[in-house]
Amino acid sequence: MSHIGFTREGFAEFRANDRPGPIHMLNLVNLRERAEYDDGREVTGKEAYAAYGRESAPVLERVGGRIVWRGRMEQMLIGPQDERWDLCFIAEYPGPEAFATMIKDPDYRQAMVHRQAAVADSRLIRMAPLSVGTTFAD
Repeated sequence: MSHIGFTREGFAEFRANDRPGPIHMLNLVNLRERAEYDDGREVTGKEAYAAYGRESAPVLERVGGRIVWRGRMEQMLIGPQDERWDLCFIAEYPGPEAFATMIKDPDYRQAMVHRQAAVADSRLIRMAPLSVGTTFAD
């Protein structure tokens, strides 16, 4: 089963968590080989996701968000060996309201067409940023 969008219940739970301060959103994205647009246009999943990135970047900036970490998956050491993530990054938002504002923005909704066409599977995990510690459990 692939996951490319959140549920109404999941978004309601997200909005109910009004903890003050910034939030980090861990994004794990697996792209389709060929994007699946309703209009049938022929591009790769990578090209469609790049279009999503270009069109959504101004909205991300407008709400005060930014990308704070990006990485390239090399190996699944612990976990399902068949899981592969083409894109791994963390976006930071000033708070949950900024994220909610972004996804309701008309320009962002237009950019989402490319994301929906590009993504085969994804994970979006909300996290509370913590200070860096000296051990794994800090």
